[in-house]
Amino acid sequence: MPEAALTITPDDATLAARVRDGDIRAFEQLVLRYEGQMFRLASRMLADRAEAQDIVQEVFLTAWRRIGQLQDDAAFAGWLYRMTTNRCLNLLRSRQFPADVDPDATESPRIETRPEHAVQVNSQLEALTVALGQLTPEQRACWLLREVHGRSYEEIGEIVGANGTAVPDEPNPTGCTLRCGRP
Repeated sequence: MPEAALTITPDDATLAARVRDGDIRAFEQLVLRYEGQMFRLASRMLADRAEAQDIVQEVFLTAWRRIGQLQDDAAFAGWLYRMTTNRCLNLLRSRQFPADVDPDATESPRIETRPEHAVQVNSQLEALTVALGQLTPEQRACWLLREVHGRSYEEIGEIVGANGTAVPDEPNPTGCTLRCGRP
């Protein structure tokens, strides 16, 4: 009986090094690994799926062109988060007025099918959407990176260009807070 072939997925550092050597298949693997995460971040920051798709495409094109500038291959994910966040912030700053939140721009969880629970979940999502809309773009980026993407405060500081140890006495050194109107 033949043994099943073990598939070992290379880590980011290995793939980034291969991309630097011109390996397009390695780059495709990195795109597949991170495209969804970057799109979720951009669509939630911008509240516009089309703009988010454009941003993500630009980020990956930039990554392909500038992979040689990445100093630590293992930091590829942080580099993508930083480029995505910065492009979103630049776009938000260029707008005259804050964008209205497009309810279709974010993916709503479809966990519960009971109508009474669905109403409660929708109400909570609406409250969260309103609260996120009241944050500055930088605060929204911090909150999304922490709560949705699970990045550490140190990583968030690096991504948004803030010193993660600037406020050591606070439990959240990024300064991002969000209250959703609950008692």
